[in-house]
Amino acid sequence: MLTKRKKAIQIKKTQRHDGDTGSPEVQVAILTRRIEELSAHLDKNRKDKHSRRGLLGLVAARRAHLKYLESTNKRAYGTLVKKLGLKK
Repeated sequence: MLTKRKKAIQIKKTQRHDGDTGSPEVQVAILTRRIEELSAHLDKNRKDKHSRRGLLGLVAARRAHLKYLESTNKRAYGTLVKKLGLKK
């Protein structure tokens, strides 16, 4: 589960300026963290179909945010992908 503390750490790592909580970079970072935690849960609980459906929704949302960021700011996109270690 993504706690407030873990979420705040992710926000601090990727924010553009102080108080930034809604930029695409921050949203992708938070989604990536949630995806990692849910993937770990699904490794232990293989038959949890409801969580698997939620995971697919998170992956789709992250893909949409990344696509938007790539089309608007390629430099920020490249930096974010390297920082988060995504396969792009």
